[in-house]
Amino acid sequence: MSFDLAAAWKPKKIEVEPADEENPLAEALADLTEQGTVRMACEIDAKPAGNIGFLRVWRGDASDRDDPGAVLKAFTADDPEAKKATYTRVEAGGLPAVEVEYTVYSELLEEEKRQRAFAVSTPDGPVVVHLGGMDTAEHTAMLPAYELAKRSLKLG
Repeated sequence: MSFDLAAAWKPKKIEVEPADEENPLAEALADLTEQGTVRMACEIDAKPAGNIGFLRVWRGDASDRDDPGAVLKAFTADDPEAKKATYTRVEAGGLPAVEVEYTVYSELLEEEKRQRAFAVSTPDGPVVVHLGGMDTAEHTAMLPAYELAKRSLKLG
């Protein structure tokens, strides 16, 4: 799967050592890179474009042929701060997809902030593309990059 990136956004592959009882740091990092039934594969940094946030791509196993909605609900349910989730059937690059909009509480900012993600099924397994942001203003400023990714998504 691929999609177009907004100008100046920088992608980076995420590689995490497998969790290991003898290495607590590896286990903590592994926990941060797993959510629901998917694992983080890469993140696209918005800082070079002047925003604070990331598009993150999460992948599931090829054997996991779940409906994109089920994958997205598991993803959202695994975030204890996720609230007010609204799911919508959409298209991503012409493929059937499910999108969620929700809020999470930021302890740092002491306020709710918006989040958004979409999920698609691919022959290699489910994929979730998530847009966060430091706060709702950053999230809103980065929405065009998210929409570009959703619109330009291609398999292969």
